Amino acid sequence: MIPKIDNWPDGLLTGHSSRRPRIALFSGNYNYLRDGANQALNRLVNYLERQGCAVRVYSPTSPTPAFAPEGTLVSVPSISIPGRGDYRLGLGLPRAIRADLIEFAPDVIHVSAPDWTGTAVQRHARKAGIPVVASLHTRFETYAAFYGAALLRPAMERHLSRFYRRSDRILVPTPGIAQEFAEAGLAARTRLWGRGVDRQQFSPRNRNMAWRRAIGIADGEVAVLHFGRLVREKGLADYADLCRRLLDEGLPVRPLVVGDGPERGWLARKLPQARFAGHLMGADLGRAVASADVFLNPSKTEAFGNVTLEAMAAGLPTVCVDVPSGRNLLEGGAGLLYAVGDREAGLAALRRLVTDAEARHGMGAHARTASAAYDWDSASHQVLECYLDALGLAPRRPVDRRIGAVAVAA
Repeated sequence: MIPKIDNWPDGLLTGHSSRRPRIALFSGNYNYLRDGANQALNRLVNYLERQGCAVRVYSPTSPTPAFAPEGTLVSVPSISIPGRGDYRLGLGLPRAIRADLIEFAPDVIHVSAPDWTGTAVQRHARKAGIPVVASLHTRFETYAAFYGAALLRPAMERHLSRFYRRSDRILVPTPGIAQEFAEAGLAARTRLWGRGVDRQQFSPRNRNMAWRRAIGIADGEVAVLHFGRLVREKGLADYADLCRRLLDEGLPVRPLVVGDGPERGWLARKLPQARFAGHLMGADLGRAVASADVFLNPSKTEAFGNVTLEAMAAGLPTVCVDVPSGRNLLEGGAGLLYAVGDREAGLAALRRLVTDAEARHGMGAHARTASAAYDWDSASHQVLECYLDALGLAPRRPVDRRIGAVAVAA
């Protein structure tokens, strides 16, 4: 367990010893859709407030949010992103938002999205002398290729480089990405922020054969799971192609899609054999994931891979494209990796698990055990230590360089 910080250093946080430390968090999507990034941010805010911090969150909002937000949420003016109307883009730092931020008087500003609002608040923080902590949640530079705009990637990479170089500290989710920043000369300001998993919600105990039958999965079929938002950058084309090729070989495969999004219709046309569970939450989500047999994650845009960790906790082996997020989670035998772009290798990995129940069950058991190393409070404490570091305060305990790791029984 992470101890609660009851006694903050007197007079060190903006000269006010009588008030709680204040954190302003700027997000591109805090709760209007549900994804891995805003799940981590909401968990973080809950933890910070339990530690005695005051947190104010600034983000685009929606009249129909996906879930109730943690902390105090201030709506930032925004517009729908062209071609991706389900996501919104903040419109900088308008006068009213700037005034609210000045009145809140944060000790640290945390920026989680490199959008117009994020860059505007960076400029404000520099003028005001407030430390800026930036966190990386996805590989934005890879998105353009999925929407016919690959030529924009160099410009996006230049923007991201400027964004992170203008930050006092940079939080990244895996050692592989930390190494990338170190090679860019940013090692001194880069810190790790891992993730956690709810091992009660995601557990092999939640597997339900009756639910499988009800959704149309026969007992002898191997359910190959896609889990997450149904958007192009999550590797839907690879998922559809690999599942279709297994079916063409006559293997007893049943694609199982858990999640929703703008590409659902496209995926249903490409893969009519699939069973669609839709958007699920809570116990329903845990049951659906645990009721699959293999998780296929072909996404190249994952920064950490929350869905991979959740599938691991549910006891599923994963077949994942070889990027830093998957490599970090699957080391030691929790799944199989294949090189980016090598669908033949991905097909071979899937075929192995579909046809070898013993290998499938062995990797799934290992994945469940490995998931015990990831705890939300430990991960969130890494962020709190980063804030203290940015303020010139010593951490209250030695920094755990593992990714949110704690000693927990499987």
